[in-house]
Amino acid sequence: MVTAIIFSGGTGSRMNSRALPKQFLNMHGKPIIIHTLEKFERHAEVDNIVVACLASWIDYLNDLIERYNLKKVSAVVPGGDSAQMSVHHALCEAERIAGGERTIVLIHDGVRPLINDRLISENIASVRAHGSAITSVKVKETVLIVEDGNETAIASVPNRASTRLARAPQSFWLDEILAMQRRAIAEGVGDFIDSCTLMQHYGQTLYLVDGPLENIKITTPDDFYTMRALLDAKENSQIYGFEE
Repeated sequence: MVTAIIFSGGTGSRMNSRALPKQFLNMHGKPIIIHTLEKFERHAEVDNIVVACLASWIDYLNDLIERYNLKKVSAVVPGGDSAQMSVHHALCEAERIAGGERTIVLIHDGVRPLINDRLISENIASVRAHGSAITSVKVKETVLIVEDGNETAIASVPNRASTRLARAPQSFWLDEILAMQRRAIAEGVGDFIDSCTLMQHYGQTLYLVDGPLENIKITTPDDFYTMRALLDAKENSQIYGFEE
């Protein structure tokens, strides 16, 4: 079984949107979260989708899921106090749905809608072959590491050739990522920034999958306008060779 875990629990404070959380803002005629969900809905290898959502917006999201006829969304669960705990809630629901069947989970941001079929397929294939898939992109500019406590002083300059930016999906066997989640919670840790960081902390070997540069996360107003421009380019077939 293959389950997409979609994290849609953010409030969008950096987006400065007063009426709606960022995942519900409209772009090209539909909410951002729907653009994302449709990519997994249409992928032949994805069996079901579990969404972690702000508790106060679950009814709103369920109405959207019905309106856009998303049949693979099996459950919408309330998010937690952190991104890690929101994903944990969704993973527990995926475990219930799996009913003991070995399951691959693709953990993805609801506000990262420019994922494509190829990337989903490569994540699934990497988990089957290696046990994990961390979507990443090559760094195009020099990265600087600053000193602790002094952000104006450079501590080191990593080799750009061996540096990557982690993106999403981040994919694993459900039983393995859930075991590490439960271990972290038992140790009182509930604020790992992402699943890659959590798994690496506990010594898991992680494998990279190359993702498209355009698969950005919408966090700020600048991201919103960049994404809208990318969707315009997609429609006009002028810049990127997008895959559906």
